[in-house]
This record gives sequence, C-alpha cells and structure tokens, in this order.
Amino acid sequence: MLKILFVCTGNICRSPIAEETFRRAVKARNLQREIQCDSAATHAYHIGELPDQRTRTNATEHNLTLTHKCRKLNGEDFSVFDYVVGMDNYNMENIQSISNRSLGMPQPQESCFLYRRFDATIPNKSTKTPEVPDPYYGQSSDFEEVYQIVNRCAEVFLDYLIEKHGL
Repeated sequence: MLKILFVCTGNICRSPIAEETFRRAVKARNLQREIQCDSAATHAYHIGELPDQRTRTNATEHNLTLTHKCRKLNGEDFSVFDYVVGMDNYNMENIQSISNRSLGMPQPQESCFLYRRFDATIPNKSTKTPEVPDPYYGQSSDFEEVYQIVNRCAEVFLDYLIEKHGL
C-alpha cells in the first residue's frame, strides 16, 4: 500500500484540503486498498484542532467533509509514508530539517516534493515549481483558490502514482 502525507505549516488550511481532495480522487478510482493519505503540520500551532473554519466551509461547498485533527510531522512519518508532499518552500525547508534531526539525512526529491509539481496549469518548461499559497490571512476567495489548485493536483498526482507503481 502506498501512503501519502500532505504537509503545510499549521495543518489547518492547505494540507487537510489536499488530503481530502486526493482521498476523493483515490475513491473515485476505487484505489482505497492501494493508496492511503494523511496530513500534518511542520509547526505545533494547532495540534488536536479541526481545520480552520474557512477551510471547512470551502470543503463543504465542494461536498467534502473535513474531520482531520491537526498533528505535527514527526521522524516516524518518514518511515511510514512513501511520499511527503509540501505546500510551499518554507514547508519543504522544515520537512527536510525535521528529517535531518530525526534521521540524520534529508528526504530524497523522488519522494519529497512540492505538490504543485503536479499542477497541469504550470508549463513543463517552468524552472521553478510554484507554491500552494497560504490562505490563512486571506479572504474566502483565497481558500477557493487553494481548493482549485489542490483539486487539480490530486488527479495528476494520482495518474503519476498509478503509472509509476502499476496500480
């Protein structure tokens, strides 16, 4: 079974909606027995809390229910999850820092990367992978933008996993 971990700063905005849109894509293709996912934070700001109310409202508008409770990324996650997917460069720096402290080495780029690597609207020739913007200090339209980005990425990432792992 493949295990995917989506990571953002607080695990209350981007990573929970990325987790749930990806889970929906997996379920739509009846791959629940082959792929599992979860989400986590690089910082312990909101441990045990539900996602931000604005994230939950946006999710509900797209027929998703978020019940995930925030948790912090830990060293054990690197041995449990096949892929650790960050939302922005700051997250990636923190993921690698946690990996270095826990395991004494960074995570390889083949299994630890920015989610927008799978955004079909980004040209393949782009030299820099864009980030999933943090909507925390924004308006409801910013939460909708994040939903649209992670929803697009879910399908392309799932296609990648199916092809790479022969699912």
